[in-house]
Amino acid sequence: MEMQATGQKGGLKAKVQRLGSHLSGMVMPNIGGFIAWGVITALFIPDGYIPNEQLATLVGPMLSYLLPLLIAYTGGSMVHGQRGAVVGAIAAMGVIVGSEVPMFIGAMMMGPLGGWCIKKFDDAFQDKIKAGFEMLVNNFSSGLIGFVLAIVGFYAIGPVVGSLTNMMAAGVEAIINMHLLPLANIFIEPAKILFLNNAINHGILTPLGIEQAAEAGKSVLFLLEANPGPGLGILLAFTLFGKGAAKSSAPGAIIIQFLGGIHEIYFPYVMMKPLLFLAVMAGGVAGTFTFQLLGAGLRAAASPGSIIAIMAMTPPNAIFANLAGIVVGCAVSFLVAMIIIKSDSKEDDLAATQAAVADAKAQAKGQGAVKADNQEMFGNINKIIFACDAGMGSSAMGASVLRDKVKKAGLGLPVSNSAINNLSDDPNALIVTQEELHDRASQKAPSATFVQVENFMNSPRYDEIVERLSAEPTGDSTKKPLTDDVVEGLADYSKVDHIIFGYDQTKGSANMGATILKKLLKDNGLNYSVTVASIDTLQDEPNALIVTTKDETVKAEQQAPSATHVPLNDLVASEKYDKVIQNLRK
Repeated sequence: MEMQATGQKGGLKAKVQRLGSHLSGMVMPNIGGFIAWGVITALFIPDGYIPNEQLATLVGPMLSYLLPLLIAYTGGSMVHGQRGAVVGAIAAMGVIVGSEVPMFIGAMMMGPLGGWCIKKFDDAFQDKIKAGFEMLVNNFSSGLIGFVLAIVGFYAIGPVVGSLTNMMAAGVEAIINMHLLPLANIFIEPAKILFLNNAINHGILTPLGIEQAAEAGKSVLFLLEANPGPGLGILLAFTLFGKGAAKSSAPGAIIIQFLGGIHEIYFPYVMMKPLLFLAVMAGGVAGTFTFQLLGAGLRAAASPGSIIAIMAMTPPNAIFANLAGIVVGCAVSFLVAMIIIKSDSKEDDLAATQAAVADAKAQAKGQGAVKADNQEMFGNINKIIFACDAGMGSSAMGASVLRDKVKKAGLGLPVSNSAINNLSDDPNALIVTQEELHDRASQKAPSATFVQVENFMNSPRYDEIVERLSAEPTGDSTKKPLTDDVVEGLADYSKVDHIIFGYDQTKGSANMGATILKKLLKDNGLNYSVTVASIDTLQDEPNALIVTTKDETVKAEQQAPSATHVPLNDLVASEKYDKVIQNLRK
């Protein structure tokens, strides 16, 4: 019964993380837009650094239209690619125009809803469209579905979400007026360390903060999660009073956390001593209390949570307040962490702790030192992917560390980083992820080989991974130049289960080529789905046969290196389609 309860708890946490990841995943790719809006606001509004009445007219339209549309477009794209993005943006216009408040929450709803609706339409009717009518049906279906959703959003969803937004804003204002806002950090700081930081900041606080900033010119909500003070206090305490690897690695982690803004770097230090949760909670509460007391706030979201990004978004009248809150948060976190670390007589060897935990779990599963799933596939690896919640920050740093080790070992394997939501199921991929995120990652890519680590920056697993890969034959990591051998039948077509016509500048030709091949497949009794997609949106799918013009094949292969690629001189009148049909019949 205990094991079952644990599993249910883990499943619930994975679901919460997945929901939060979807919310933050709509905002994080568009942080550049929020920063641009924040800079324009900081410079050109009447009380800005360089007041300019004409340029200040950009502030309102960007807030009301550009930013929500970017979020809706991204949300639709996450569900159903380019078509989902277009329908999501159209649908969002209904809630944007149908409400008097900036419709960020409505955009987070309508974007994915639009993508889901057009996806269901395509699933139901894509294979029933007559040859030659694909473009007509696709364009009108997305337009009409977007039209209906925009009307529904205008009359039904927009006013409701607008009212809810006003209620939430009023609730936040009430909490601020009652001086209770610091208590929010009792929940925010532990949630960050459970990898819900992006969900909290970009999924909840940023939309509400934008509302406040639009009215008051700044919002303290942008600082609740982004405050680097509590994490800095933890790392300073380990630098001065820690032992072993924790002490030696903490100074480097300070640079990454405080200047680089990658807060995930201090999470393993807190997990190593659970009592340190009290330190970050105390630091967060003290920092937010100081922010509120002195009237701190930012113009827009600071992402990542670097001191540089925070100061760039700080209005002139809040410089002292913002710095004071960060310093107080750091000092309180440092003092509490110092007491906890000095009172613990056990060895604070971060690497040893991580290795012991990893090895114990691996032995419990009957595995070796490298805690990997699907280990029988370890010798077939042709790429390494670091996966985290957002696909940036900590995973990028971990990928950089292992990339250097792989290069020095002469393995020639590509090492990249990705958001978990963007993973594709590839049996030849080695995916490195943190233990807390493994459940979600394994659901996205169940056939891949997984290695779980506790700390992307400092894991002893990396040397073991390189040793294993050096000792075993790896997959073909360097693909030979594409030639007509792929068309003539020397390539392996047995794994292909769908066909994609990729295009960069020649969408019309790709549509025509897809129509021709669909008819040939139907005439030969072959049941393969044929779709058309922009090369930029291609996913790395080993079961895909991707047809492109020769000029665009190199770009397509970079997007989807595991797929089978067919380069053609002419997509519309190619004599090679018969050869492709013959290969598929084998």
